[in-house]
Amino acid sequence: MNIGIIGAGNMGTGMGKFWAQNGHKLMLSYSRSPDKLKAAAESIGSGTLVGTPAEAVQFADVVVLSVAWTAVEDALQQAGSLDGKILFSCVNALLPNMGGLAVGTTTSAAEEIAKLAPGARIVEAMPLFAEVLHSSSRLFGEQKPTVFYCGDDEDAKAIVAQLLQETEVDAIDAGPLKSARYVEPAGFLLVQLAYAQNMGQVALKLLQR
Repeated sequence: MNIGIIGAGNMGTGMGKFWAQNGHKLMLSYSRSPDKLKAAAESIGSGTLVGTPAEAVQFADVVVLSVAWTAVEDALQQAGSLDGKILFSCVNALLPNMGGLAVGTTTSAAEEIAKLAPGARIVEAMPLFAEVLHSSSRLFGEQKPTVFYCGDDEDAKAIVAQLLQETEVDAIDAGPLKSARYVEPAGFLLVQLAYAQNMGQVALKLLQR
């Protein structure tokens, strides 16, 4: 599968390493510095390509949007048409100071992104923190963490679920894209626990019986 990643930060490279190891072809895009973009691609693997967001979209079967909330509109403008593309968003609407969410309860980052890319087949998930993705193990003790995903296109969700599972998590279907209204605040809670409460590496685990 060809995966185009818009966003050359630690999240994109963290997930990208797993996908490259599983035989997918990757193109990394969207960085202010060409040198940093090239270095980020090399950190994933020697076969990772670099390009513009529009080139990444044209290359990709799945487009991964991994940018800050404040950069979403610019990144999507540079990406161009996403009609028919699977758009895997891992964007949370964090305020720049991480003091809260810019949107929530009655809408979500995912739903707002859907308005900006109306032809895309959008699936959202809040993956593991980049620190966990880049660490030596994804396990917490003997527990595999849970990552929730949501969307309105069942085929697109199945593909994103497989990509999430390749990052060594249990991927759980949280329902339609509207469920992002609950997935995103849960992700923000983890941010508060990890950084404001200094709890270190944290993740969610769904228990069922």
